[in-house]
Amino acid sequence: MGELVTRSEEFRTVWAKHNVRLHHTGRKVFRHPGIGEVALDFDAMGLPAQPGLTLTACSAEPHTPAHDALRLPAAWTATEDTLAATTPRTEEQHS
Repeated sequence: MGELVTRSEEFRTVWAKHNVRLHHTGRKVFRHPGIGEVALDFDAMGLPAQPGLTLTACSAEPHTPAHDALRLPAAWTATEDTLAATTPRTEEQHS
């Protein structure tokens, strides 16, 4: 940042004003270690009862690669839950 402030008049002016704004809608790319890159649409909503806080909801259009990718962790969890429910517990696990 220091170099930008010293070399760019435009950056120095904007930085001094702290002219930062919230994007209320858009697309964000996330990288998940198990499913890779996923591009999700987002909507940010201010919370009237909590000034200064914002709730951001992300979603994927149905029948898209992003939508399919989001279903993978849910499938993994369902599989783990099924295995846990059907695996007999040993005496140690009961205590």
